[in-house]
Amino acid sequence: MTPTTTKDTTGGRGTGPVPLRALRGPGRTSLRVEPRAVTAGVVLAVVALALAVVLIGTGDFEIAPWDVVRTLLGSGNPADDFIVNDLRLPRVLVAVLVGAALGMAGAVFQSVSRNPLGSPDVLGFGYGSAVGALAVIILFKGGATEVAAGAVVGGVLAGVIVYLLAYKQGVHGYRLVLVGIGCSAVLVAVVQYLVAKAQLVDATRAMVWLTGSLAGRDWSQVWPLLGTCAVLFPLVLGQNRALRMIEMGDDSASALGVPVERTRMRLMAAAVLLTTAAAAAAGPISFVALAAPQLARRLTRSPGPNLLSGALMGAVLLLAADLASQRAFGADQLPVGVVTGLVGGVYLLWLLVTERRAGRI
Repeated sequence: MTPTTTKDTTGGRGTGPVPLRALRGPGRTSLRVEPRAVTAGVVLAVVALALAVVLIGTGDFEIAPWDVVRTLLGSGNPADDFIVNDLRLPRVLVAVLVGAALGMAGAVFQSVSRNPLGSPDVLGFGYGSAVGALAVIILFKGGATEVAAGAVVGGVLAGVIVYLLAYKQGVHGYRLVLVGIGCSAVLVAVVQYLVAKAQLVDATRAMVWLTGSLAGRDWSQVWPLLGTCAVLFPLVLGQNRALRMIEMGDDSASALGVPVERTRMRLMAAAVLLTTAAAAAAGPISFVALAAPQLARRLTRSPGPNLLSGALMGAVLLLAADLASQRAFGADQLPVGVVTGLVGGVYLLWLLVTERRAGRI
């Protein structure tokens, strides 16, 4: 049988068929496509879109889904147009962006730490944002813009502190998680101290912010968050291959040409900024960053960080939680942070039991 002859990328001749992923060289790229992951991503995007339409129609003045779609396409009546585009659409967009940002940030931290517990909730970045926001509320009597800026600054400072404390010839797995848990405990104490020392009005305002809520969100929260995601999402997705190599271990990644520590620091910085931007827009929404990447990985059954599917899963989880907060408790609507905390706590217990049975903790 005559062997198949193909031309390789260096101009030589070879025998045997060349797989697509081997065709790499100047002017060529390889793309690994996993059908199940693509299908799962499409399904998650469709579910998120359906939840968004239902959520826009939910409220004191109910709007049917087809009327919501018609209004979004510019064919609605003036009353529906005001309710949909001015009142409810910004809230839903904040939910989508916050969920996606937290889902992607959680996927980054879990891949960097190679630990399913490595999420911003556990590592303390959310509490850092809380300390920054509460300091502005209680100590400086700041407004909404100043509180958002304080949340970003507090989260970034917490990220820097955790990174420096966890650094010892690199930042590795359980050391990052353990340092993060310790910093979380300290930051929780600071939050409690600030609330205890606050005047009644400031303490009430602080507790409202700490619950995490999408109520009253408008376009002033949408645009900064959209800009942050538009910049950071491509940056993180562009590091997907390097992050996949880092999951194999630092030595293996270095052998494959990945600048491990520089890549890790860049990805952690982007994930911290995504987390703090989400906190600035909606307050500390707990457990979405922890659960979304793990659920996405189980859905796609794909190795690697699952960055995009984790972001889509985060958006679906937050939209579903917001819908439940408005419909599942009758006239008493709960802040979305209460719902995610309740469901996420159960998920965390299940995850701990699963990891313990697998012998990983």
